[in-house]
Amino acid sequence: PMDMQLLTDALVRNNPKENLVLHGDVAVTNTFFKNADPCTARGCKWPKSGRYVNVPYQISSEFSQQEKNIILRGMQSFHQTTCIRFVPKRSDQRDYIHFFSQRNGGCWSYIGRQRGQQYISLERRGCVHHSTVQHEILHALGFHHEQVRSDRDRYVRILFNNIQQRQRGNFKKVQTNNLVTPYDFTSVMHYGKYDFTSNGQPTIEAKSNPNQQFGNARQMSANDITRVNRLYECSKKGNV
Repeated sequence: PMDMQLLTDALVRNNPKENLVLHGDVAVTNTFFKNADPCTARGCKWPKSGRYVNVPYQISSEFSQQEKNIILRGMQSFHQTTCIRFVPKRSDQRDYIHFFSQRNGGCWSYIGRQRGQQYISLERRGCVHHSTVQHEILHALGFHHEQVRSDRDRYVRILFNNIQQRQRGNFKKVQTNNLVTPYDFTSVMHYGKYDFTSNGQPTIEAKSNPNQQFGNARQMSANDITRVNRLYECSKKGNV
């Protein structure tokens, strides 16, 4: 599961990635109006070529081979279940994902394709886990956190009085494209019950069942996979 303290730490001082504002683990440029971005905008998706969506990537050399293997396994999981294909960046490719780590950098990603070099931060101290890699890749493919879904108020109660003040923006609803999929407590994109708490009390409650578990997914749920396939109109899943 994701270490939300690291995500809190991800409001990085002196971040070298210029013009960057972090809302939890979601990066936005400071010229970008955050809540106007359900990833349905033209250009937000990675382009499709025939049957597949090829996403070029680069993994920074500061990762150990073991860490690189975890990142590669995270990408491979999309190959097995969707039409997304991560391909090593060639010199002539201008739009690509760059996985990197920096001290106190935390785990974060932009939402959707940004054009040019697009960072995914996976701090070596705590972010290089299979579920975290999948989570940040899903952001880069265009997906928001589950608990900001446009219909979330039917399923969860957000307890704003218990949330750290500077983190409340992470819990604001977004006009998401839910792709005709149900609200999913098992999504790898769902926060946990106590994430960003200011007082040790819950920040999110499930309305129907107070004992509902969420925020501890170890991998993408079936719904997470379905959404990728619907957003990218994957007609054939998995390897050819």
